[in-house]
Amino acid sequence: MKVERKLAKMGIELPDFGRATYYGTTYGKMKPFHRTGKLVFLSGHIPERDGTSLHPGRLGQTVTVEQGYQAARLTGINCVAGLKQAVGNLDKIVAIVRTLNFVVCTPEFHDIHKVSSGLTDLLAEVFGPEKGIGGRATIGVMSLAGNSCFETWLTAEVR
Repeated sequence: MKVERKLAKMGIELPDFGRATYYGTTYGKMKPFHRTGKLVFLSGHIPERDGTSLHPGRLGQTVTVEQGYQAARLTGINCVAGLKQAVGNLDKIVAIVRTLNFVVCTPEFHDIHKVSSGLTDLLAEVFGPEKGIGGRATIGVMSLAGNSCFETWLTAEVR
């Protein structure tokens, strides 16, 4: 339970997707994760807590880079909760394999990588740089469900 002690020291409280349903199902039919062999694939995670989206809108228009970074960080917290739902004990996470990030932005906004760093930085803090930093791609998009400014898909290797 080293990872959970670290989260407590960081002041991070994970949502309990085991008790409360994974919020993604409010947007359509899906399961929260799929596990095959040593890989866990999380469904999309967004910066939502208790039914409220953090910093909804569009980067380069109504959302600042710092707000987008914070939204991506909250998404990372939700991903950690999703991993806990999938494997039970977060110490079973061997490594983050990759994230595919979506940032809602104007066509002129080119700092999407700075937004995704909110997610990457959080994962590195929680799991350490060796385990917490995987491959990453970030794509600027026109819209996401619920007016969310950020969404990610995450794949992790587990034991």
